[in-house]
Amino acid sequence: MRAGLGQIGLGSFARKSEDCLRPGRGSIWFQRGVLWLLAAILVGGAVWLLMPPSEANVAPTRPVKLALASVEPPSPTTVSNTSAAEVASLDRMRISSQTWRRGGLGSKALVTFTLRNDNDYAIKDVEIVCAFTRRDGSHLTDRSRVLTDTVGMKSRKTFARVPVGFVNVNADQAKCSLVTARRV
Repeated sequence: MRAGLGQIGLGSFARKSEDCLRPGRGSIWFQRGVLWLLAAILVGGAVWLLMPPSEANVAPTRPVKLALASVEPPSPTTVSNTSAAEVASLDRMRISSQTWRRGGLGSKALVTFTLRNDNDYAIKDVEIVCAFTRRDGSHLTDRSRVLTDTVGMKSRKTFARVPVGFVNVNADQAKCSLVTARRV
């Protein structure tokens, strides 16, 4: 075998590999290598055990104190006076035009719409909800947003590129609707 490997230039390799198989010098190197590998595994395991655990995987060790609160329900006259005065009628408000596009590397929905207020009072804190659908019309998700701007009485206001939230990559159409509003 040595002559065949010597012809292609690997004669010294063949001699060294045969020396490693003899019970002498070659097996000592092999035994030392195994010992170093075991020592490295042992040291690595000890370091891993001594490391503090990450915060995400550990339950809090301090006890949590719970507080009980008692709240008296408001009287019926207080509730009816404040809620009726603040909630605006949606009958005379509508979204007259709307479009949407993607933003934020295609993952966020940006809605542009015109809100028309035909009431005799100004409104604010308008909440809208947008329903996103696939191209075939099947429903994907709903996203809502509260707009803190004021829309004057008998006027309209255009809200441009309002971020509504993250949307599915398959969303193709959006339809926004009014949910609530407050009187100013």
